[in-house]
Amino acid sequence: GHGVMPSTVCSVEGVLNLGYVLAGQKVTSTFKIQNTSTLSLWYSMQLDSLSPTRDRDRQKLPAFLTSSLQRTESVGTQNYNGLSVFSISPTEGELAAGKSQDFVVTFSPDHESLYYSDRLKIVLFGKKVAHEIQLKGAARDHPMFVEGGVPLDVPVESLAVLSPVLLPEAPKGGNVLPHKTLKPVKSILLMLEYIEGESSPVPAATELQVGAIQTAQFASKKNVEFSLDNLPLLQQKGFAVNVAKGTVEPGRVKRICVSWLPPADFGVSDSPHSTAL
Repeated sequence: GHGVMPSTVCSVEGVLNLGYVLAGQKVTSTFKIQNTSTLSLWYSMQLDSLSPTRDRDRQKLPAFLTSSLQRTESVGTQNYNGLSVFSISPTEGELAAGKSQDFVVTFSPDHESLYYSDRLKIVLFGKKVAHEIQLKGAARDHPMFVEGGVPLDVPVESLAVLSPVLLPEAPKGGNVLPHKTLKPVKSILLMLEYIEGESSPVPAATELQVGAIQTAQFASKKNVEFSLDNLPLLQQKGFAVNVAKGTVEPGRVKRICVSWLPPADFGVSDSPHSTAL
């Protein structure tokens, strides 16, 4: 007999990022695997989120408590409804020698989160891992999003559904106080560190990203508009924004540069801060 090594080529290596999608909707992506060996290969697709040993592996402190805020877990946020946020088709089969097969990955989140992730393993003959692909995606409740700055949350999300904050309203002709739902304002923290040098001053700089999700639900809508307020106060404290207002096409991201140069009357012990919507 002849011993033959199975060999395959995958069109995706490392990370497959399915990008942004509105919560409750789905998006798909396709990759290809080619059998470059001289024998037929029996393959199966395995997701870490569906591993039978996942519960046992999770009996430990999350990484953000023991090391840093960097993600180390392959499986991130999961759906509230219990269904896998990532699915793949086909899940198993036989790939003839020299042939190729297309695989469709579906990302279908049911709530807003930036930390959807999973790891896909392409396994040959039930035991040989031929390829590993990290699946990533993010979901938003609104077709526009803003990103950047220092992370203000942890990279591991609880699946507990939190109730909205209720605030009492002023009484209207009686003793019963009706309630209104308080929608929290999302905060982004930008920290700029200026280092004084001997040459001409170079401002400290960072970036914001303003993006618009491309979706069939809002296909008729045109570009998303954005603007920043409070610019005069920002300029007084040495902050500058290269784009104060503009538009973003669906499916695109626009980068906004925010810089800071200490004013002439700035003291080393000062700690300037300012807020803009």
